[in-house]
Amino acid sequence: MAESKEEDVKLGANKFTERQPLGTAAQSDKDYKEPPPAPLFEAGELKSWSFYRAGIAEFVATFLFLYITVLTVMGVGRAKNKCASVGIQGIAWAFGGMIFALVYCTAGISGGHINPAVTFGLFLARKLSLTRAVFYIVMQCLGAICGAGVVKGFMKGPYEKLQGGANFVSHGYTKGDGLGAEIVGTFILVYTVFSATDAKRSARDSHVPILAPLPIGFAVFLVHLATIPITGTGINPARSLGAAIIYNRDHAWDDHWIFWVGPFIGAALAAVYHQVVIRAIPFKSRA
Repeated sequence: MAESKEEDVKLGANKFTERQPLGTAAQSDKDYKEPPPAPLFEAGELKSWSFYRAGIAEFVATFLFLYITVLTVMGVGRAKNKCASVGIQGIAWAFGGMIFALVYCTAGISGGHINPAVTFGLFLARKLSLTRAVFYIVMQCLGAICGAGVVKGFMKGPYEKLQGGANFVSHGYTKGDGLGAEIVGTFILVYTVFSATDAKRSARDSHVPILAPLPIGFAVFLVHLATIPITGTGINPARSLGAAIIYNRDHAWDDHWIFWVGPFIGAALAAVYHQVVIRAIPFKSRA
């Protein structure tokens, strides 16, 4: 009995084979092989056109994302009452729908991050190099600034009056409430990204077709429905930065740290949860 317990402790998670849920195809070693982690720095990327093409794709996607979503927010704000506009539900659909469309368009080029928090979470999971992660985040932020800037150019007066789609903690909520909403909201988004793009899931459930942008966009939609009344919903530091820079008022900057710290914490928690709990990668043998 003592020997059996000692063996269990020694082997840990590797003692028992991973069992598949009912309704999924049988998993075998031939179906999936764990890809090697991305290098921290890969100098060869800087000489590759595909590296810069991916960054441009992130810039354009984030530009279009801010253009459509901030215009939608402005349209709702200008309406005489909520019933005369698409309302909060429409804003949530604009954010979720644009993420669905843009991830679908750019996934094959850059991975379709369109969000520094997503990039950060994937970097922590060693899905991309530090070089690429920093480049993506810079291009996402520049795209967001340009997207919000174009909206202001179209409607400067209403833009200033309606607070430019900037994120800040709403009256009646504390900064702690806002931070918590951003952490949980980003966790939901990044966890969905990991799950929807998991290569092992694709190999195991190959008979169940899944379009990754759909659950990702739907997650964004649901998080916006829940947290628009609290923070206007950030869960994307580039989106928050672009709107804050173009609007550029004190109350937008007062809470701005929340829309970087919260999403990065949420993304880190999602990366750890998926890699350690769901995939148990640290416990698998390296034979």
